[in-house]
Amino acid sequence: MDLRVEGLSHRYDDLEVLRDINLEINAGEIVCVIGPSGCGKSTLLRLLGGLEQPSEGQVLQVGEPPEGSLNPLTYVFQDFALLPWRSVEGNVSLVLEGHKIPAAEKEARIADVLERTRLSDFRNAVPKQLSGGMKQRVAIARALSVNPAVLLMDEPLSALDSQTRELLMDDLIDLWERERFTSCYITHNLAEAVRLGHKVVVLSRRPGLIREVVEIDMPLKERTLSNPVVAGIQQQLWDMMRKEAQAADVELAG
Repeated sequence: MDLRVEGLSHRYDDLEVLRDINLEINAGEIVCVIGPSGCGKSTLLRLLGGLEQPSEGQVLQVGEPPEGSLNPLTYVFQDFALLPWRSVEGNVSLVLEGHKIPAAEKEARIADVLERTRLSDFRNAVPKQLSGGMKQRVAIARALSVNPAVLLMDEPLSALDSQTRELLMDDLIDLWERERFTSCYITHNLAEAVRLGHKVVVLSRRPGLIREVVEIDMPLKERTLSNPVVAGIQQQLWDMMRKEAQAADVELAG
């Protein structure tokens, strides 16, 4: 299933947040969205997921979700959103409890996603026993358990330290290589965007407009930070954003 965004604009009363967004998120690709603080990145994700209705324009789901999909669109948040009194298995099972599926299928889904995210040995652990990276892996496993068509990821690594962030990026790349999942990935971090994005959408300062869509035609496995091509793309993105990022910081401080 693809997502197609057509003429999307959004405002809160007199505050215009997004203007005339046109974008395609094709099955099997990761689309990263970057831009200055306050440019509407997270608002865009809420509109994609149907949590809010746009002031203008539309979001179209084109094609069929994968077989066995319980939720076509599923979120992964930056703060993990785990229930502290539930085990890893219990947190994953939470999103399945509202669906009328046989107990055997539920157990099979949980076992499958725990194996895919390398959490099988931690199924009985509670969140306080886990590192930040493992907590985010639980959140990803929970999202994958409903077999979504598109993962909507809202700065999922921003709460992690730099080493853990690198490790989890490697995990996401390994997962994509195995499964070719589809994602819209919001981030402030240009290194994440260049490592993970097949397309990087650069938004302007508010109201957010698409300044450019940068396509990166390089296998994810080859995108090490020491690769000069990767470093060059990251610099290109920063050159696009620098002045607007500075202006947005001044505006938010004011």
